[in-house]
Amino acid sequence: MRLVIPREITPGETRVSLVPETVAKLVKVGWQLAVETGAGTAASFPDAAYVTAGATVAAGPRETYEGADLVVKVREPITHPTLGVHEGDLVPSGSVYVGFLGRDPSSPAVQRLAARNVAAFSMEMIPRTSRAQKMDALSSMANIAGYKSALIAANALPKYFPLLMTAAGTIPPARAFILGAGVAGLQAIATCRRLGAQVEAFDVRPAVKEEVQSLGATFVGLDLLSGEGVGAGGYAKELSEEHHRKEQELIGQRLQVADVAITTASIPGKRAPLLITRAMVEAMKPGSVIVDLAAETGGNCELTRAGETVDHGGVRIFGTVNVAASMPFHASQLFSRNVHALLQLMTTKEGRLELDWEDDIIRDSCIHRPQAAAPAPVEAARPL
Repeated sequence: MRLVIPREITPGETRVSLVPETVAKLVKVGWQLAVETGAGTAASFPDAAYVTAGATVAAGPRETYEGADLVVKVREPITHPTLGVHEGDLVPSGSVYVGFLGRDPSSPAVQRLAARNVAAFSMEMIPRTSRAQKMDALSSMANIAGYKSALIAANALPKYFPLLMTAAGTIPPARAFILGAGVAGLQAIATCRRLGAQVEAFDVRPAVKEEVQSLGATFVGLDLLSGEGVGAGGYAKELSEEHHRKEQELIGQRLQVADVAITTASIPGKRAPLLITRAMVEAMKPGSVIVDLAAETGGNCELTRAGETVDHGGVRIFGTVNVAASMPFHASQLFSRNVHALLQLMTTKEGRLELDWEDDIIRDSCIHRPQAAAPAPVEAARPL
């Protein structure tokens, strides 16, 4: 069986889908691995490391995709800038594709793969269950984003983060406010605390209060914890208008005394909830910093612009995108381990592809299931 690792061509993408550590494990169980030349260079994994791990190096994209049984990428297929053809059209018919493909089966990328009868698996759709934790690439990338957001804030803030006692007097610690205490938010809290900031956090889910407090932060808004904001799989969901109004009142109050705000709130498949309005920004102290980790899905701040830094009245708003790609070595390593755990479900001990559609992880993470794999319809009465 031939598994291929194409070079990522999405602008700004520095990660690679599989690292030499994982390649060696796959070669050991019988896979033939091919990596496109330069695929790992931006993540500090040279071609020579892949060769040492047992892979062959393909000269270009066409040579890489040719004869592939399984394609593993980080990002969705797009039009190749030098070949002038869509990557989806290079994926062999009837093969398997694994990568970040989103949640929309009607997206152009998924439809390209569907047209070639490819079994397409989206890493965003890995179920949030204890059994699937090792495959949860979203959490892996969110962990990196949370860590990096604190560093971005600390670098941009014109103040120290920690409490300092100097001959010239005492410097009080910076005050950080984290909105959303999922994986990214908890890592942002932990990193801000390690840097010495005084941290407050807010989330609509009651279950995260103890996690926030265990990291040394203060959980604010206890009176808003009704459980209304908890959706399927532990994700946040949209709030009622009244609850949202009370939430915004609280956020506005805490922002007035904060030096740093890091926002991480998102709702799967929908626009990010608007948490910080223009008026709230204008009430913040000059020199304050907002790092919006939800910028790619519309932003939690009204003034956020994806991929840009906005200065509004002395408050800087960072519309961060693809933060994990700013730490490509560990981002690639973690993604590679997540994918390897998924591949272990997809293959036999001898390295043969064998998709068990009864397995909930295989079934739920598949964004396009080939026609041949669909079971024949069965006429049966459905209980009301």
